[in-house]
Amino acid sequence: MTDNEKGQTEDMDHWMWTLLAYARRDIQVKRELEAAQVEAIIDKKSVTSTAMESISVCNVRFRCPLTGDIIQKEEREEHIRKAIQMLAITNPTSASIMKIHTFNKDRERVKNGTETISKYFDNIISNPDEEKYRKIKLSNKVFQERINSLEGANEFLEAVGFEKKMLPVPGQEVQEEFYMLSNIATETLDTLQKQRDVLLSAEPLKATLERQPRVFTPSIQAAHFNLPDDFYNLTADEIKREQRLRTEALDRSSMLRTKAMREKEEQREMRKYNYTVMRVRLPDGYILQGMFYAREKVSALSDFVRDQLQTDWLPFELLAPGGHKLEDEHVAFNECGLVPSALLTFRWDAAVLADVEAAGGQEIKSVLKPELLAKAETLS
Repeated sequence: MTDNEKGQTEDMDHWMWTLLAYARRDIQVKRELEAAQVEAIIDKKSVTSTAMESISVCNVRFRCPLTGDIIQKEEREEHIRKAIQMLAITNPTSASIMKIHTFNKDRERVKNGTETISKYFDNIISNPDEEKYRKIKLSNKVFQERINSLEGANEFLEAVGFEKKMLPVPGQEVQEEFYMLSNIATETLDTLQKQRDVLLSAEPLKATLERQPRVFTPSIQAAHFNLPDDFYNLTADEIKREQRLRTEALDRSSMLRTKAMREKEEQREMRKYNYTVMRVRLPDGYILQGMFYAREKVSALSDFVRDQLQTDWLPFELLAPGGHKLEDEHVAFNECGLVPSALLTFRWDAAVLADVEAAGGQEIKSVLKPELLAKAETLS
């Protein structure tokens, strides 16, 4: 990548993050000014941080990237839709881009539609003084199939300056409806180009899995997990039926199953899980818990643990339930048997710890940040 290309990429990243930052700000302002309306827009069933204390310690929750609200799994799509609709009041351009990429599930159709819009913009940017490039005939087959059929596409065109007008059709004595870009909009070609680039590079807006960091006092219950149905791809009845059929099959052919067959079956079992809850027993006996996707890498757990430490620069190791060190951080939880739950052991890197102590450093007694320890709960 050349320095120029690298610079353009950095500019794009900055522009996208700026849009998201403005989106968050606009929603916050909207909430403060119209609290009553927002209460009707955002589902009242959203789970707040104070409500988290009363729910099961293993429930799955998500965070909306726009509002910051913690929401339940089944509320994600509707919550995000309403949040984007609320954003459209103050920032229609950003909201329409989010609509296109989030509300239209067919990614190939989104790609075709956004690339067609991009071509319109390229022609305008290259020929800002030619009126014919600033007009889009609404009855045009390509427009109807690729753009008009995309939710949010018309809102985007109107947000950047296109207006619907009845205009004469060249060579005919009739008028048809067109999208027409005003002369004022063509004077800000740099903005138009950035809007086009963001449109092309945007991704669907998704609620992020909430890690829900929780700390528990030392307990013999650490290895006991009460998992909800959210953790499984199967329903509770399907899980019971699978278990019964598997038990019957094992009773009939346990002597005939090879190691390869057993490993294949284990891998098939691992793919049944959506999430995994990880608990890490610390040297002082406290237990740290976090939520993860079953297909996330072990490195995500290491990052999560490090973020909760008082001494986050000191190397540490995580030991699997069998006592062996998790060497490969690039393997997924469901590939190394850490689903749908696991209790691991935290251990400071022995060599580095010895060097710290030899240099006169104090013994590390409390591992976690004080603010976390202050919220320690009791496992029942």
